[in-house]
Amino acid sequence: MHQENKESGSVPVGAPELRPLSAPSSLRSQGAEVNGAGVRYRTWCKHEQVQVVILEDNGDIIRAIQLKPESGDYYSGIDEAGAPGDLYKYRFNESDPYPDPASRYQPFGVHGPSMVIDAAAYRWNDEAWAALAFSDLIIYELHVGTFTPEGTFRAALDRLTHIAALGATAIELMPLGDFSGERNWGYDGVMLYAPARVYGTPDDLRALVDAAHTLGLAVILDVVYNHFGPDGNFTGIYHDRYHDPKDETPWGTALNYAAAPVRAFFLENAPYWMREFHIDGFRLDATHAIQDNSERHILAEIADAVHALGGFVIAEDDRNPPRLVMEASRGGLGFDGVWADDFHHVVRVLLTNQRESYYANFAGNSRELAQTLTHGWFYRGQKQPSNGQARGGDPAAIAPPKFVYCISNHDQVGNRAFGERVNHLTSAAAYRAASALLCLVPQTPMLFMGQEWAASTPFQFFTDHNAELGKAIAEGRRNEFKDFAAFRDSDLLELIPNPQAADTFLLSKLRWDELAEAPHAGTFLLYRDFLRLRRTHLFGRSRSRDDYTVIELADGILALLLGRAGEFDCAVLTDLTGGHGPPNLNDVRLAPGGDRDWQLLLTSNEMRFGGVGAEPFSVPTTIVYEAV
Repeated sequence: MHQENKESGSVPVGAPELRPLSAPSSLRSQGAEVNGAGVRYRTWCKHEQVQVVILEDNGDIIRAIQLKPESGDYYSGIDEAGAPGDLYKYRFNESDPYPDPASRYQPFGVHGPSMVIDAAAYRWNDEAWAALAFSDLIIYELHVGTFTPEGTFRAALDRLTHIAALGATAIELMPLGDFSGERNWGYDGVMLYAPARVYGTPDDLRALVDAAHTLGLAVILDVVYNHFGPDGNFTGIYHDRYHDPKDETPWGTALNYAAAPVRAFFLENAPYWMREFHIDGFRLDATHAIQDNSERHILAEIADAVHALGGFVIAEDDRNPPRLVMEASRGGLGFDGVWADDFHHVVRVLLTNQRESYYANFAGNSRELAQTLTHGWFYRGQKQPSNGQARGGDPAAIAPPKFVYCISNHDQVGNRAFGERVNHLTSAAAYRAASALLCLVPQTPMLFMGQEWAASTPFQFFTDHNAELGKAIAEGRRNEFKDFAAFRDSDLLELIPNPQAADTFLLSKLRWDELAEAPHAGTFLLYRDFLRLRRTHLFGRSRSRDDYTVIELADGILALLLGRAGEFDCAVLTDLTGGHGPPNLNDVRLAPGGDRDWQLLLTSNEMRFGGVGAEPFSVPTTIVYEAV
């Protein structure tokens, strides 16, 4: 038998307030739960005869327990001889057995047996942890498998001090729900309650969260509630109502949130991660693909469930929908934040002049950048040139911290043909200027692992599916780029990395030795110092829309003025293209008021950051001044 809880902490402490660790089994409609009577099993299926079979490592059956039917197609039963570490599957009408869709751990992969886990056996050390306010977040997104050479929870734990020293206040883990194969971005997950075994055990993940909290870092989990992955999803065998054949998503048939058991399966997921892993918040993938006609949208119910336990929720939604982040009292879905990619797109076009795909909707100039920083989104109902369709709504009532800004994330790097980072595509001075601006925006900044030292490594799209599926994915990957100008030459198209190749994954692993080398060390200093400046000088306020003003100055220079109009405390001047003269600090629009003058605080082109001390704005530059 396997016993998972081997490396628990040594201090028996209670769980943080509002996050009870050991929840009654009734709070989870499906799965295996350890209780005083043994192990309780419960599943939802359409079959007449349902058993849970307890297995040896080699698949031999130790014993079988007949489950009793309940209302609503649920079946349950108690294995009085059951214990943590038991391996099990469900069997229907004497069929071959299948793993549990609500499994908490899949030690032998998503096609193998599920394991009984006792979450209460872990001894937490984060009793002093106090959840951060959403407006205090500086997010660091990472992929566990490529974050370190080892690619494990325990190895990531050892790098948390780097993230804390950088000045980030939260890590965002790309999806952990277990998937087929040995490597994946995580968006092909099929076991949404089981931390991916390739990264370690559930207790290894608990240790990572525990250590993060000790260092003052919140932990955000990226979750996928819009589809299951293409391999290892057995929900259709359990019940034909998991999916809604009348609705499609980009990844296949939509999930049937109208079915109460399916709805419960997803509504219970985030609270599970909070109670049993002390996760602080969630980023929900592609919320635009979660269609629900219920009286109360499932997204609003998820937000309510997370808020009830003291957490927060962030959406990915390219429609720019204000309702998503409006309070429920005003007819909104109640999310705390949303990825606002317009900022990234404007900056990317401005830095690289690349205009294919969705970048065609952006001119990439300081006017667009000023409007985006002012409003949160650039598209607020205007028609997009690429398709003539209106996009977005009025964000005037949305507080700036609710917009999550980045100049890199897993999509914007990994969805490029070769996984190039933005620092691979622009000059070092322009990258420093854009990085410094990101650190100082009134919105919530997010970094993608490695960008803080301008990592040389790419982040490519990788998978490890079976041969047939893998071939289709590789062909599909190349088809995505066949209409791009750079790949009209079929020979070049063939150079796009095969997602299935092990090297595609291995080349995406960060090289931590770069941190000690130029120019990477200087870039890290820039991020560290500008994030420190953000905390000490710029944002001790509420960050409402009245707390800053954005002005497009002459020659493409943009000014971000912090403070109330006529009483500005700091000025951030940025020019992401360069080739201009020095800023005119006597411009009446920049007047700090109160007979004060501007004093230089920090510039992105300092020599210690890798700059050459060039006169601003002869090269791309971001400068910060303080009113004295």
